[in-house]
Amino acid sequence: MDFIQSIILGIVEGITEFLPVSSTGHLILTSSLLNIPHTDFVKSFEIFIQFGAILAVLILYWKLFLDKEILIKLAIAFIPTGIIGFSLYKIAKSFLGNEQIVIWALALGGLVLIAFELFGNTKDGDQTKSAKDVTYKQAFLIGIFQAIAIIPGVSRSAATIIGGQALGIARKSIVEFSFLLAVPTIAAASGLDLIKNPTSISTDTLPLILVGSLVSFLVAIIAIKFLLKFITTNTFVSFGIYRIVVAIAFWAIIL
Repeated sequence: MDFIQSIILGIVEGITEFLPVSSTGHLILTSSLLNIPHTDFVKSFEIFIQFGAILAVLILYWKLFLDKEILIKLAIAFIPTGIIGFSLYKIAKSFLGNEQIVIWALALGGLVLIAFELFGNTKDGDQTKSAKDVTYKQAFLIGIFQAIAIIPGVSRSAATIIGGQALGIARKSIVEFSFLLAVPTIAAASGLDLIKNPTSISTDTLPLILVGSLVSFLVAIIAIKFLLKFITTNTFVSFGIYRIVVAIAFWAIIL
């Protein structure tokens, strides 16, 4: 991997981390298009680069991270994800680099996203009005939904958003809660990978990780603001269609 490829992957990560389209899936497919071998370092890079994206959340939502109640709810939401992620770490890591799994997950996830928007419980009405109003029970259940995203291509954002809306949480509220939940989730995933693969970061690879993370940070800020504005007047159907189109396109190109 060179710096140009690191920058490209940083852009992809920044754009896709918080959209319901799967950042990990896009990183895997982009790496394939760039002919980047799926080495252990590249797999770790695809995890570490997410630090830039969560830094964007910390900058934009720093006040909420000073709220004790919010922190407790994030901890509760992280419990099922942490247990499942730690237990299935080796299996999840083996999925990284598997284009077929990503393509199928993108396509099926797109169909679910469209179906849920058309037939599911997506009306805001009398629902939870803000991320702070998410109950402890809802937080735990959202964590279970998020754990499904251990499969690359599913999308952590899509899983939490669909799960949250199914629980009666308003669109904007679950989107913001999903942003916040990304911080402990990605930080834990990166920390676990570093413990399991301490040699993945070295004096040679660290500059590539830092450049990719910086780019993803800058792009993620724009993506977060875009999504918050987008959902005020639009549904997630367009993202579902996008996922299906990308899956078909990559199926034709890669496979």
